[in-house]
Amino acid sequence: AQDSELDAEGELEEQVLLTPEQAIEHLLNLGKLQGYVTYDDVLKVIPDAENNMDQLEDIFAVLFEQDIEVGQAREEEPTKDALDSAADGIDEEDFDLSQIEIDDSISLYLKEIGRVPLLTAEEEVALAKRMERGRDARKKLSQGLSDWEEREKLLWYVRDGQAAQEHLIKANSRLVVSVAKKYVGRGVPFLDLIQEGNIGLIRAVKKFDFRRGFKFSTYATWWIRQAVTRAIADQGRTIRVPVHMYEQINRLTRTSRQLVQELGRDPTTEEIADELGVSPRKVEHIMRVSQRPLSLEMPVGEEEDSYLGDFIEDEDADSPSEAAGQHVLREVIDEIFQSLTPREVRILQLRFGLVDGYCYTLEEVGKKFGVTRERIRQIEAQALSRLRHPSRSRKLRDYL
Repeated sequence: AQDSELDAEGELEEQVLLTPEQAIEHLLNLGKLQGYVTYDDVLKVIPDAENNMDQLEDIFAVLFEQDIEVGQAREEEPTKDALDSAADGIDEEDFDLSQIEIDDSISLYLKEIGRVPLLTAEEEVALAKRMERGRDARKKLSQGLSDWEEREKLLWYVRDGQAAQEHLIKANSRLVVSVAKKYVGRGVPFLDLIQEGNIGLIRAVKKFDFRRGFKFSTYATWWIRQAVTRAIADQGRTIRVPVHMYEQINRLTRTSRQLVQELGRDPTTEEIADELGVSPRKVEHIMRVSQRPLSLEMPVGEEEDSYLGDFIEDEDADSPSEAAGQHVLREVIDEIFQSLTPREVRILQLRFGLVDGYCYTLEEVGKKFGVTRERIRQIEAQALSRLRHPSRSRKLRDYL
């Protein structure tokens, strides 16, 4: 049944909900065909893989038992020579950072991590064992059951475990750079991406189990990518996008670019949906979520003397003719109010909302003037009677 869901090249023919067993079987078939499995291959069949690291470890273990490597796409793999060339300082070209703005602090950091040689699989295991021994020693010390000589030995194991952990982190710092550079230009500075990636690397070091049999770099890459993508989702946009949706946006963007190259034009929603194996409605939803807000203060034009907000209509604003009419009406009202006493003008302004748009009740106006509501009613009636005189009412008749 599973074979019917796969085409000749091991790709999913349509979007199907795979069980963990079916997902592993698909990845095994794909790995046997191309000799390796990429991170995107795993995300395609298990979209939330990075949020379930236990399940991810099980998948890695099964793949490695079948001698199937998990990593980046072959054409994107950084060569060992490129990473090792940092012995006398890191060359920007080797790290493909030519399109990234690098200041002195980043250059200094790259030079520093370049001095630490890469580790072999055997060296990774040896460091992991020392770290485990240090953790065990720390547990025994917390129990307080050791004599002085045993305590000194355990303390040495703890310090040695910490040193091994630091060595494993430093030796894989270049892995963080190689991951972080792929996310430049998405709203988070390059140095911040490296910092977030280092947090993911530290988590990977603490959780790495050498008995599972897979390379530490493979395991760490997932934690680094998870930390970096979460940072971009949290910090890279004005409106936060959930991590799982951010991954879908990335896959849609990659697919759209690929189709542009293949078709020589912008792909339709249906073509993108077919390539991703989802419905057109789902693609439209992802596109809506991926849209970024624009600032009304964004400069427009070559001279940059105009702003985007200048060209957006305020639907709630009065039209120029209406605004002009309102202005003339206020002038007419001010003119006919000159025939009233200041007290009468103030009462009418409060009662008819000419001050702040709020029409005060007789009782509220009475409290402001310290008189009864009946007295306010009498003053209002007297003032309106004066305004009804033909010489004054004629000026307002055109606005009724």
